[in-house]
Amino acid sequence: MDELRGDQASWVFDSQSIAVRYETKGWFRSPLLKLLERVDVPVSAIQDVDFRPGAGRRNGWVMNLRLHEGMDPYAAVGAALDDKAQPFRLTGPARTELVAEYLADQIRFAAGRAAEPDPATPTRLVPALPLHIRTCEGTARLEPDRLTLVWAGAHASGYKKKKQRREYDLADITGVEWAPLDDWGWGFVRIIAGGTADAAKPKNDLNVLRAGDGSNESHQAFLLAATVTAHRWALGAATRAALGSGEAAQDGAGPGFDDPEWWKNAARTALEAVRGPRPTTDLPGDGAADAADGGAGDGGAPPRPADTTWIFEQIERLGALHTKGLLTDEEFSTKKAELLDRI
Repeated sequence: MDELRGDQASWVFDSQSIAVRYETKGWFRSPLLKLLERVDVPVSAIQDVDFRPGAGRRNGWVMNLRLHEGMDPYAAVGAALDDKAQPFRLTGPARTELVAEYLADQIRFAAGRAAEPDPATPTRLVPALPLHIRTCEGTARLEPDRLTLVWAGAHASGYKKKKQRREYDLADITGVEWAPLDDWGWGFVRIIAGGTADAAKPKNDLNVLRAGDGSNESHQAFLLAATVTAHRWALGAATRAALGSGEAAQDGAGPGFDDPEWWKNAARTALEAVRGPRPTTDLPGDGAADAADGGAGDGGAPPRPADTTWIFEQIERLGALHTKGLLTDEEFSTKKAELLDRI
């Protein structure tokens, strides 16, 4: 087991994971890392290690973990984060450069031999649920299946106080935005559901919880955004795995519209419809019946034109599944193209 102590954290590496413990004492420490306290990073989540000797303060070293795509929820929502607040970054003095470089090589080697990362890994890199944050505008509570915003703070607008609260099923959330403090001392976290954002200003946007410049409010909002993102990724990965497993509900009655299983079955049905020919029903005078009898005339029945109404209905269904996060951008584009080719 190797341990490396840096300026803002200590890393303990045991060949399977890196236990990161953030320094929490001292006014100069990152408020975000103080809130986070600790994370355990599996080596399977690591794509590479960026080690730069002499790039830090007073010719010290800098080391960054580069995680696989879809593994780092902090990078997904925190492009504006200061370097000192990066959770997978470690810096240290020149005198420990050789030790740090050795550890970087060991981590890089272990990551190269690791299996594919568990899709649920991002949830291990964020605070545990339930997560509750409070700002001067209100509160947010994230549970395993839902998120609740409540506007009861002193700085909530009259419009928001009148509406009181908004709840989201986690499966309905399609994106999260975080904005750091602006020149007026306001930041916010915005929840996107249904694929579109509200056009209202943050003060009156019912999908927004604003954060002021006190009590680490902006950093709390950032942790909320990263945690929602991590659990959205994990939920989407689990749903896609279920769709590919071929498992179906065994209950006597089918799942309801609000049940995630309903959407799984809908996605499976839609994809099967795209892959295969459209089922037809023989109706009086329908060309399919004539073809079964050898066709009309010597040449048989003429080919049936594509049913564009049905095709556009399937595209709409696929679009709904894509919005729900049950189909990736690539899957949606591919299946949409296949349907349009039939016209």
